Formats: sequence, structure tokens, C-alpha cells
Amino acid sequence: MLGICRGRRKFLAASLTVLFVPAITWIYLFAGSFEDGKPVSLSPLESQPHSPRYTASSQRERESLEVRVREVEEENRVLRRQLSLAQGRGHRRGNHSKTYSMEEGTGDSESLRAGIVAGNSSECGQQPAVEKCETIHVAIVCAGYNASRDVVTLVKSVLFHRRNPLHFHLIADAIAKQILATLFQTWMVPAVRIDFYDADELKSEVSWIPNKHYSGIYGLMKLVLTKTLPSNLERVIVLDTDITFATDIAELWAVFHKFKGQQVLGLVENQSDWYLGNLWKNHRPWPALGRGYNTGVILLLLDKLRKMKWEQMWRLTAERELMSMLSTSLADQDIFNAVIKQNPFLVYQLPCFWNVQLSDHTRSEQCYRDVSDLKVIHWNSPKKLRVKNKHVEFFRNLYLTFLEYDGNLLRRELFGCPSEADVNSENLQKQLSELDEDDLCYEFRRERFTVHRTHLYFLHYEYEPASDNTDVTLVAQLSMDRLQMLEAICKHWEGPISLALYLSDAEAQQFLRYAQGSEVLMSRHNVGYHIVYKEGQFYPVNLLRNVAMKHISTPYMFLSDIDFLPMYGLYEYLRKSVIQLDLANTKKALIVPAFETLRYRLSFPKSKAELLSMLDMGTLFTFRYHVWTKGHAPTNFAKWRTATTPYRVEWEADFEPYVVVRKDCPEYDRRFVGFGWNKVAHIMELDAQEYEFTVLPNAYMIHMPHAPSFDITKFRSNKQYRICLKTLKEEFQQDMSRHYGFAALKYLTAENNS
Repeated sequence: MLGICRGRRKFLAASLTVLFVPAITWIYLFAGSFEDGKPVSLSPLESQPHSPRYTASSQRERESLEVRVREVEEENRVLRRQLSLAQGRGHRRGNHSKTYSMEEGTGDSESLRAGIVAGNSSECGQQPAVEKCETIHVAIVCAGYNASRDVVTLVKSVLFHRRNPLHFHLIADAIAKQILATLFQTWMVPAVRIDFYDADELKSEVSWIPNKHYSGIYGLMKLVLTKTLPSNLERVIVLDTDITFATDIAELWAVFHKFKGQQVLGLVENQSDWYLGNLWKNHRPWPALGRGYNTGVILLLLDKLRKMKWEQMWRLTAERELMSMLSTSLADQDIFNAVIKQNPFLVYQLPCFWNVQLSDHTRSEQCYRDVSDLKVIHWNSPKKLRVKNKHVEFFRNLYLTFLEYDGNLLRRELFGCPSEADVNSENLQKQLSELDEDDLCYEFRRERFTVHRTHLYFLHYEYEPASDNTDVTLVAQLSMDRLQMLEAICKHWEGPISLALYLSDAEAQQFLRYAQGSEVLMSRHNVGYHIVYKEGQFYPVNLLRNVAMKHISTPYMFLSDIDFLPMYGLYEYLRKSVIQLDLANTKKALIVPAFETLRYRLSFPKSKAELLSMLDMGTLFTFRYHVWTKGHAPTNFAKWRTATTPYRVEWEADFEPYVVVRKDCPEYDRRFVGFGWNKVAHIMELDAQEYEFTVLPNAYMIHMPHAPSFDITKFRSNKQYRICLKTLKEEFQQDMSRHYGFAALKYLTAENNS
């Protein structure tokens, strides 16, 4: 575009030169060649001397002026040739722009000319239409788990290209609000503000409109944005969740300045034949102007729409059309088009590259000649990435780029633009500034304050806890290398599960494909998958546990690990134990004894008797008996072999059993990352809070073999890692003493004696 502007400037300069240089030259000659008040005639017949006063010097002056005139005329010939070439290029550019103007008709000749200009990028010689730090407002309707995933990809594409502060207005249901509020709070992107509007409260505004579109009632909510968004908000870009940006959204925001007269809606023409009514026999679409308009991308002048009584306008139109159409097929788009049909002056037609619609049988290929022409891609087919298009592979790769792009890289400052004060960000900076970067354990300490981007409920979740208040959720955490355990756990535990997965953006998409391809996982709607995105060099095991614990909907939780398989029927057994041991009114931690096998293929014991037999045969062992006996020794496996009733055990140093507790139990301490002391510290705090440890006599879980984790390898091979872990242990014990007083001194004594 800059090259085009320079070309136009050269064109203008050349034109001015051709017009004015000869005039200036003749004026110069005319004014500078008077002799005694008599003007010099420029006729060749009068170029000879007529007076005796004519001198040799006057003759030389006249000859030099004539030479100068010939030079100027030669320069003019060169300029005319350049001008001719420039006009030829201008015609070729004009033809190119007309390929877009076919998609841009705006209803009258003046608007049509404006639309053609809009198709040629921006006008030259003007100041940028968007100020450097001007805030761009974007509204998105988002409801449910799938749409919440889609909107993240849209936001990534916008953030990748943007140079301006952004204010997202999200019309969201309760599910999307919970997911996206947590996501943006932990994403901490500078110069981005998020406001939520309750979509459920808006249902009554549009619920009277029957809608056959797969978007359901939420697909109608763009109609009420003038009423929903703040009254002082004058303009907004409205986007569907299946949009991908390939340019700076400020370019689209700048188009508002091209609206004229009563134009209040910026829309791209629909690129399919839907509104022409010829897709199949008896196809009867809603009324539309020509091909109609697609509402995946809308520019709304909210202030003018309110003055025009937009609410009344669309309602009256919808009521009239529904008398014959009975329902909408394309949700809000049908009603927008019916209104425009009656009021075509409302529309400023956007060039079609602002909404390249990738549904089957569209004319989207006419919207671009080259990759650089693309602005916005719209996956508006129910088939999404499987849609038919000649260039769909390119579009798919562009989409996948943002889908798997590391969102942490988008946390970049907008230099020169003041940001609103963010309390969370300021607190984080303060905490980090208090750390000593020369400390050999600095990275360990820093991890405690790292804010990890978190996407809750990555997949559909639907579960209502049992009404008897005995329900138990299995809580665990995992990374990509433990993904294969999910199906087995789901087969062993039929109750609700809360999992925190530590993944990169690309791994999250691999997990999504894995889960969607698994009949076992797709048949379970009571498993909450919470993605904690990778950042830093340590595995934040206790942060993951806390995320999984925080998002359970049952009164009790079973704190497990991903590489353990619970015995068949453990879920129902624990629910009965909760009642038997009055867990609701007592501070108890119910211990599920842990065993392990070294065999990758195990015939899982179906009863305690079968497990004891396998213990005696050496097929099973008590967990970590050969490398970390202290971790589970207090469970007293000898007593458990013959126990028929629950029995109490006392806390001992390094005790780390797997327990069932109420959901209000303390969180895990985040200072412990990777391998070492992450569960030990938690059990110690339960004991400090006077939890009673009770072993369940007929419960068990078995650890399945796997390759050593990267963190345990670092622990074993890195001396500094072990030194830092020891330092963190001592600091934790000191914190316990300060917090719990005299009762916590036993932890220091026990550690010294161990």
C-alpha cells in the first residue's frame, strides 16, 4: 500500500510539473527581458533587432534564454512520458480494484464509489485513521465448552497482529465465563481488557424467535448488542468465534471512518447462493438484498443505531417475516438481512476479503488473488476444517498455526501506550523483585510465583453430584507422557474425575485429538480436563494438584496420582466409608493403601484376597518398599492384611499416603516443584491441622510401571537440585513452626531424627 501511495504522489508531482513549469518559464522570460519598458516579442519574426540600441550583450542574453527554453521543453517531454506510464499503471490498478468492487456495491453511486476506494486499501495522503493508542472494541458471543476453545484461537490471531490496546466484550453463558475469566486472568496480556455480559439474562430478549441454526439461542444475541453493551460505547467490531485474522484488526477498525450518511452496519456480501434461493428445490430463504450479507464480521455504529431505534426496527421485521417463514435458518443473519432489504441505506459494504467465507459452494476464491490479500478467514461451515475449497490446505495451516501457537509469546507490551493498572501483575512484579537473582535456588523460588495460563474444562463436562452428599471426585495431574493412563483409570473409576494436564499449546491439541478419538473418554462427561500451559523449567506438580482440587463439584475428593489404578468398585466403597466414618463432621483423612507392580501387563486383582495372594507370590509389592520405605510404612501393611475395620495410624516423618478428604482441606505448597517432598509437605500440614489418619481395610490402589520422569532424573543427577530441595524443606518447616506454633516443633525433631 505504501508503494501505491508513493506512486500516486509521483503522479501528482508530475502533473503539477507539466502544468506549472512552462508557465513559470515564460513568466521568467517575459519579466526578465524588457528593454526600456518595451516587452520582448517571442515571435520568431521579431527575434531580430529593430533598434540601434540593440547590443551584442542583449543578443547573448537572448540566445542563453532560448537555450534554457529548449531544455525546459525537453524536460517537459520526459515528464509527459512518465505521466503516460503512470496513467497506464493506474488503469491496471483500477481494473484490479474492480474485482473487489463487484463484491462491494453499497446501494447508490456515491456509496459505490466509496466502496471501490475501500477495496483499494486506504486512501493516500491522509493521517492514519486509528491513533497509536486508540482502544479497539471487539464483541463476541460465546457459550459452552467448544466455543470457549474456538474463541481462544480467534483471540490469538488478533493478538498476534495487533498494535493497539484491545477491549473484548464477551457475551457469555456461565460456562464460558468461568473458563474465559480464568484464562484471561492467568494469561495476563498487557493492554487487553475483558468485560463479561451474562448471556443467560439475554435469552428472554430473543427466545421468542424459533431458530434452526446449530448455534441455538446464542446465535441470535448479536441482535441485542445495542441494548447489552455500555451506552457510552459508540462503535464495536462484532465477530463469530470461528474467525481467524490474518492482519491487524486496526485496519478493520479504520473502516468506520468511511461510513457516510445513515450507514451504521459494515458487512461483507454473503459468498454462497443461500439467499438466491437456488440451492435445492423449494428452497425458500429469508428476504435479502441480492446475495445478502454474512454476519460473521460486523461493524456496528452503536450510537447511531440506538438513535434509529434499532431494537424496534429488527423486532418489527422479525415478527412480520416469522408469520410466513416460521423460523430462522441462519439465526441473526436472516433478521439482519430482512432489515437491510427494507433499509439498504444502513449498509456500508465491506470488501469481501474482510470475511472470506469457507463454507461449501461459496465464491470465496473471488475475494483474493494472493496470500497478501487475505484479511479475515471465516470457517462458517458446520464441517469447519473439513470444508471443500481449492485453497483449504493453506487456510487450514494458517488456522493451525494460531491453534498451536504458544500463547505465552503474546504477553508483549505495547510500547508508548499506557496500560491500566493490573493489581495481579503489580503484585507479581513486587514478589519477583524481592527475590535474589544471585541465589543458586532462584529458579525454584521463582516458580512459586509463576502464573501459568490455565484453560479450565477443555472438554465438555456435565455432572450433577449425588444428592446424598457422599460423592467423591478422583483428583490427579499429568503431562503428555502419561496420557495412556486415562482410559484405564476411567474403566476403574466410574465416579467424577478432575484432572490437571501440563501441556504446551500444541500438546493440548494433540490431547484433544486423542480424547475425541477415544470411545472410552468420549463416553464420559464427568471428567473435568483442565489445561495448565507449560512455562518455566520445572514441572509444577503442586500447582496442578491445586487446580484439579479447586474445580471439583463434590463434597469429598480422593487425592491420587495418574499412574495409579484404583481397585474396581473403589468409588462406591469410598462413598459408603464417608458415611460410616462421619467424614462430614470430623477432620479425617482416609488412607487408601498403595501397592505396585513391575509388570506392564497385570491381571488386576478383583478382591483383597486376590491381592494378598499376589503379594505372597511376588507379583505385587507395597509401594516403594525397596526405594522409599518411609513414604508408606506408617500405613502398617502387616496390620492391613488382616484388618476388617478401619484403624487409625499416626503421622511419621516423610509419610505420604493417598487420602480421601473433604474439599475444604488445605492446598498443596507450591514451592515444591518437580520431584521431592510435594506430597510429604501436604500430609504434614494435614497433621498440623489435626486431621486423623484412618486406614481403610478393604481399599487398595496399584501403581503401574513407567519410564522415570524427567524430574526424578534431574533429582538423581543434579547435586544443586538436591541442595535446593533440602533448603526448601527447611524453609517450609520454619513456616510451619511460625504458623502452627509449639505443635509444629515435632516436625523439626522428626526430620532431624530421620
